[in-house]
Amino acid sequence: MMRTGIASLASGTLFGAGLALGGMTDPARVRGFLDIFGDWDPTLAFVMGGAVIVMAIAWRIVPRMAEPIIAEQFHLPTKSDLTPRLIGGAVLFGVGWGIAGLCPGPGIAALVIEPAAAAIFVIAMLAGMAAVRIAEGASS
Repeated sequence: MMRTGIASLASGTLFGAGLALGGMTDPARVRGFLDIFGDWDPTLAFVMGGAVIVMAIAWRIVPRMAEPIIAEQFHLPTKSDLTPRLIGGAVLFGVGWGIAGLCPGPGIAALVIEPAAAAIFVIAMLAGMAAVRIAEGASS
């Protein structure tokens, strides 16, 4: 359990540092990427490209491994179908990302850099997550 916690802390710190180094904690930079007909900023494309390269390598290595290095088992997706819930969540995520210029990872990382502005985003994000859980609980 301790090993998993340390690995989670280390990987989360590395992820946050990468977001900060890439400028992804700056909402103006993200909005600049989304402004394709104005003053377009391609920085986010390079950050995403770097992430895609790392994941492409990981997806080639994982099938060759008998078990994960830290966890007891792999937790890989088992479904590939597009559900209304998935599509609706993706749309809400995209709208929120476009309005705020932040998504969950950079929003949490921004708490260190700009706590006041990021706190508003993180509180709203947590409220939205709670609202979905309450709505799902009510419909069960």
